[in-house]
Amino acid sequence: MYNVFPVPGHCPVCGEGMIITRLYCPNCDVTIEGRFSAGRLAMLSPEQLEFVEVFLRCEGKITRVEKELGISYPTVRSRLNEIIEAMGYEVDRGPEPDEMSSEERRRVLDELAAGRITSEEAVELLRGDLA
Repeated sequence: MYNVFPVPGHCPVCGEGMIITRLYCPNCDVTIEGRFSAGRLAMLSPEQLEFVEVFLRCEGKITRVEKELGISYPTVRSRLNEIIEAMGYEVDRGPEPDEMSSEERRRVLDELAAGRITSEEAVELLRGDLA
């Protein structure tokens, strides 16, 4: 059959976004010409696309992404933010979370030990992901 290559999102010469101008159907030999967008995902590098695939396969659960890729929580967040920006969106960085006091940490661990929260909830609370 035909070799099919991924659509480059950026021009290798100037770095600007590429536009698809021709589509071809090998089954019925139809060609359509015009200006077509490859979408925001085409703006991502191959490495970023691979990360997105892992993220989706892990159903967006950062703890699973950490395990799958063997990287830390801050690295997962950093890569997500890079991808969000590469797709043309703004990242809401918000205020940096305050350090959790040892008393607050103990309260979360006590809640976990008592079975009132799950281990995932405890991890998110300790990381400052939940209010």
